[in-house]
Amino acid sequence: MKSFTYERAASPAEAAKAVAEKQGARFIAGGTNLLDLMKLEIETPEHLVDVNRLKLDTIEPTEEGGLRVGALVRNTDLAADARVRRDYGVLSRALVAGASGQLRNKATTAGNLLQRTRCPYFYDTAQPCNKRSPGSGCSALGGVSRSLAVIGSSEACIATHSSDMAVAMRVLDATVETVNPDGATRRIAIADFHRLPGETPEIETDLRPGELVTAVTLPKPLGGRQLYRKVRDRASYAFALVSVAAVVQPDGTGRVALGGVAPKPWRVDAADEALSRGAKATAAELLAGAKPTKDNAFKVPLAERTLASVLAEARN
Repeated sequence: MKSFTYERAASPAEAAKAVAEKQGARFIAGGTNLLDLMKLEIETPEHLVDVNRLKLDTIEPTEEGGLRVGALVRNTDLAADARVRRDYGVLSRALVAGASGQLRNKATTAGNLLQRTRCPYFYDTAQPCNKRSPGSGCSALGGVSRSLAVIGSSEACIATHSSDMAVAMRVLDATVETVNPDGATRRIAIADFHRLPGETPEIETDLRPGELVTAVTLPKPLGGRQLYRKVRDRASYAFALVSVAAVVQPDGTGRVALGGVAPKPWRVDAADEALSRGAKATAAELLAGAKPTKDNAFKVPLAERTLASVLAEARN
């Protein structure tokens, strides 16, 4: 790990300004992803701005009937909150499936949304990677790609987004709240928060330089059956090969999103509209345009079968 300087911010705007003004600066909260990347010298920030004392760790009701989840709410506390368990079961289930208890005790809401890919070539600094070094190439193309994206990728990157929580947030239509270095605030729909790689896979979110996530707002409860199913290589904690987040109403309508198959949580409006027509029609819309590699072609039927199982359970 390379040397770096450190400071504690006194306010969200001050934290944003500190990161914007210092080249190579990064925010740090739980550090469950960033510190690993620093140890491997995948990320080498010259300055860390600690945001842990900014009092962004509460869950509060909104005037619209939803919940405002502070950026520093730990995954354990969010999953265990009685209101989340009652009204946003898909989110609670996704969080519990996402990591061990020790990690959930440290990981934050904002950090979970911002965690970086677990693509093996991203983590291997001896291999070209456009996320690590723009323009160097994508080693996963033509390499071992079993765990990587089957849809939404590009010729520049086929990495997947690894968050379970983000998939549930996407199916719930959450909103990300931020503050800029000048103190101005912004609200970003979760659908627009994560970006597809295109020709710039190093740009992973819609955040501007120095912009700090302060909260995630959940809309008024949707009701219905809420399920999260995660398929992984081992029963203990591992990243998803395929995951399905679903909210299904008694009349068969609802919403679905996939994890483990794309560079961002994957939801398609046409798939939601097809939900009442059954799992086969829904899967066809969700996976339209999929371009799997020879290593990960199994993810397409796996996603179809997992979706069918989740919808069958939701309708029983």
